[in-house]
Amino acid sequence: MNKLASAATALLHRFEPETAHEIAIRGLALGLGPAHARRDVPALSTRLMGLRFPNPIGLAAGFDKDARAVRPLARLGFGHVECGTVTPRPQSGNPAPRLFRLPEDGAIINRMGFNSCGIDRFCRRLARLHRPMPGGYGRGAGHTPVGVNLGINKENASPAQDYANGVARVSPYADYVTINLSSPNTPGLRNLQTAEHLAAILSAIADRNPTRTPLVVKLSPDLAESDIQPIVETAIEHGVDGLILTNTTISRPAGLRSFHADEAGGLSGRPLAPLARDMLHRVAAVTKGRLHLIACGGIESGQDVFNRLSAGADMVQIYSSFILDGAGVLDRMKRELLQIMRERNLESIDDIRAQARA
Repeated sequence: MNKLASAATALLHRFEPETAHEIAIRGLALGLGPAHARRDVPALSTRLMGLRFPNPIGLAAGFDKDARAVRPLARLGFGHVECGTVTPRPQSGNPAPRLFRLPEDGAIINRMGFNSCGIDRFCRRLARLHRPMPGGYGRGAGHTPVGVNLGINKENASPAQDYANGVARVSPYADYVTINLSSPNTPGLRNLQTAEHLAAILSAIADRNPTRTPLVVKLSPDLAESDIQPIVETAIEHGVDGLILTNTTISRPAGLRSFHADEAGGLSGRPLAPLARDMLHRVAAVTKGRLHLIACGGIESGQDVFNRLSAGADMVQIYSSFILDGAGVLDRMKRELLQIMRERNLESIDDIRAQARA
């Protein structure tokens, strides 16, 4: 599979990034991927938020924005698949070009702007995942958990109401829901990352989430130090289950070499890793185990996964490494992680976390 995945990735990289992305999504949706998911070894399994994850490496939001290829992506071997970001109403996003590969830096810049089919069409697609079929993915034992990442429209948004309505709409189909307050490509969105705004949003959601679908908030790596504790305490007070650390950054670290390094938008991949690691350390020091933490940003190897788990994360998500290196990155990362665990006499993902807390 890895040789085939490498060849497919090399072919896709001959196309402009957004065209390649569309080809990949269509190909997966048409069945050009594994027919059945390869079962992970029990040592990689973990539980959090009342859900069982077959391994700790998930797909971050942004790849399958419109829930067009959830089952095929799960069959590639992800421990969970987060689809979206989806907005209440359809919108086209920002003008193209808006997606750029930075291969020399192991990075991607995007300024997509929440291009979305809208929540009505999105939910119709998610509903199909719950039709009985062999190897289906949804809730229940033996399934790959599916998350939904919610955003707001660029125009005429009412954030508290829109997020609350979104949670109510997707909860019947999602194993968990992520509130995205941290994309840099929707004007004003990051201004919602204050304790006051978050409290209003979470209060509105509480009235529309009677089934208590697990709730996660995705934060920016560019948050000020002084904002972290108030946001964390507000999340805990309002019953949030976890935080994703982090979204893309608007900063541009020194030393970027790629032609597109100065493009506007959110930077992800290897250059984001130091910021994302630092945010994980800072948030873990505040949460002290009171929230589940999902690390995201610049994760390229099994060693990276192990390091994030050792720093306080419960799981990780990847995005740029999947796009730049192809589906084979998953098998490689899992092999490397298992090798590290064997060398350290660790029998499970829980053992890694327990060692980190000791």
